[in-house]
Amino acid sequence: MSVCWHGVKAHLVTTKINHKEREPIKWFVNGLLLTAILATTSAFAKSGGKTAEQGLTRELMDCAAYYQIASEAVAAANVPQMQNVAQKLAGQSQQAQTLAAKYSQDADLAEELKQAQARQVMTMKDARDLRGLMARYQTSCKQVLADPQQRLQYWIMATM
Repeated sequence: MSVCWHGVKAHLVTTKINHKEREPIKWFVNGLLLTAILATTSAFAKSGGKTAEQGLTRELMDCAAYYQIASEAVAAANVPQMQNVAQKLAGQSQQAQTLAAKYSQDADLAEELKQAQARQVMTMKDARDLRGLMARYQTSCKQVLADPQQRLQYWIMATM
């Protein structure tokens, strides 16, 4: 049998492999599969083996940071009519932190909050630019605070 690729002829050789010759190939393929499984398991262990609770906790701490930043920005605007909004946002930040503590095995949530705030502040143009943060967190944070169990179910499926 011959095949032509762009004017170059190549001949395909077909041979039959007997049963004894197949055995080393089978062991080789099984070895490759085992290596891939071990590498995946090792990578999972090195990543800390993110659990559903850890995923939910991080999400809640991102929400707590968002609400805290928004609360501080609204309060800094020094508009009397917005002070209730700032207080409500601060309360939502506290609610997210309380929920995170419920699902977390990590005792250092204050550090996690600082890291989340730092990540979010880096995306802002200035201290009053909440547009990007609102687009990213407003809806999802409302949902996770309203029904954390549903979000935990998502994380359970995502980390299987």
